[in-house]
Amino acid sequence: MTKRSPSKNSNATVKPTAIDLFCGSGAVTLGLKQAGFDVLASVDIDPIAGKTYELNHPEVDFKLKDITQVRPERDFPDLPKRIGLLAVCAPCQPFSNRNKKRSDEDDRVELVLEAVKFARYFQPKAIFFENVPGIERHSVFAELTRKLSKLRYHVGKAYTVDAADLGVPQRRPRMVLVAAKRKQHLKKLTELGPVAIETVRDAIGDLVSPVIGQKADLKDPLHFSRRHHAITLERLKHIPKNGGSRISLPDRLVLECHKGLADNQYPDSYGRMCWEDVAPTLTTGCTDLTKGRYSHPVEDRAITLREAARLQTFPDSYKFSGNASQVACQIGNAVPPKMMAKIAERIAALIQ
Repeated sequence: MTKRSPSKNSNATVKPTAIDLFCGSGAVTLGLKQAGFDVLASVDIDPIAGKTYELNHPEVDFKLKDITQVRPERDFPDLPKRIGLLAVCAPCQPFSNRNKKRSDEDDRVELVLEAVKFARYFQPKAIFFENVPGIERHSVFAELTRKLSKLRYHVGKAYTVDAADLGVPQRRPRMVLVAAKRKQHLKKLTELGPVAIETVRDAIGDLVSPVIGQKADLKDPLHFSRRHHAITLERLKHIPKNGGSRISLPDRLVLECHKGLADNQYPDSYGRMCWEDVAPTLTTGCTDLTKGRYSHPVEDRAITLREAARLQTFPDSYKFSGNASQVACQIGNAVPPKMMAKIAERIAALIQ
């Protein structure tokens, strides 16, 4: 397939260009496009997420490849030598507090450093990094800063952005960092402007109740609920609608693993979302009510893949490849496109 060249708008103004590293299912690419960027290339190693990416972004020069084996000059010889933005959303699992097995010996820790060779070759005006809060205190972060400084990049301060503050109906704190060739491009990046808060009701309140336990003959193959065990349904009936939690369960229905725990230990398991609040952070287990506050606000079920996708701000037209578990992983791992678009709009304004 022949990939297109950078596009121009009707006023003959060239769009800012971007490359998306660790692109996954394409949420960052989607956000960049929504912000007016022309995404030229992308890289990821996951074949299922890669199929999703290509379904939605067929014009992008996508490489399904281990990024440590990618050589920009060899794999992307036809791209311009200077681009506007390099977006880097390396795997966050090695740094996440949710990962109880995280270790500095995890091979994924140093993947973020792969961005340096792309910076050296493409000389982007700006480089955007997104990850879990706290990564900036890791030694690999200091090494990244040193390497970029040698390439004459000014590295800004890492700061935390909550997706909910950018119009995403989900509480999702993320670390954001930008490096730029010109120091003035770093100014005012954190001033993203007020955005109206969107709630769970805003995101999913218009959806009809899904079919339970099947997805055949549905117009929307993502809007179905897993079939729950009888004991699970009995527990859900005792959890108050619109924000209730497992602390309301009678003793006979308390899970063995929760007995003896304080109310503030794992409080979200079996918890319901609240219509008038944002959702909790969605993970790869976002349709499993045992793994978090992923129960529907009023119906006795876990949220569906469609509801999860909406809470991550994927449009209904976005296509996903893979089985239910694989789709849940893609949704849970994604950067909310709306969050990316809001940040990318600011970056575009600064580098043009």
